[in-house]
Amino acid sequence: MIQLFLKGGPVMWPLLIVSMVTLTVVLERLWFIWNEAKLRNLGDVESFFGSLEKKNETDAKAVGVKSTDYVVRVLNYALEHRQVSFSNAFLQASNRELSRFSRGLSVLDTVITLAPLLGLLGTVTGLIHSFGLLGDQDLEAPTVLTGGIAQALIATAFGLVIAVTALIPFNYLNARLEQARRELEDTGTQVELMLREEKK
Repeated sequence: MIQLFLKGGPVMWPLLIVSMVTLTVVLERLWFIWNEAKLRNLGDVESFFGSLEKKNETDAKAVGVKSTDYVVRVLNYALEHRQVSFSNAFLQASNRELSRFSRGLSVLDTVITLAPLLGLLGTVTGLIHSFGLLGDQDLEAPTVLTGGIAQALIATAFGLVIAVTALIPFNYLNARLEQARRELEDTGTQVELMLREEKK
């Protein structure tokens, strides 16, 4: 594997750096998702809504202050600042939480585009080098050309492998971000409707 890597040419070192960055981001993001799932507490969500249904905001805020659930944290922040504007406070808290879910996605998005292009660059420069060597050899030595092309294509293969490897967690993390966004929007709308009914 190491020999195959070294045969890919100088562009393999940037690809190695890109692959290490990708691995670091993916592992950190998966750890974050796992940790957030562990901190979720549906009991707190039910308690929060139960207190609001009984028109007991004090108990709802008490649940929100202690909760590790990101949905309850957002709703509690919006509830505490509802005298100014519930919608604005909810939007601000939601964006803060969703930014935690979206962290690192731009890096993976860049890697998915960059890795194949780096691989292609390695292939092009490798082919240029191979054809340059062919000019100095007899036409009866085709291994000079075919060996150079094989080495050049290694860079493209590595670039594609990195891009495909990054694409799967990228889509998964995007799905989790959308899931969090939908959940926040649904619960926020529900609380806002409950507060409006309370005013009537």
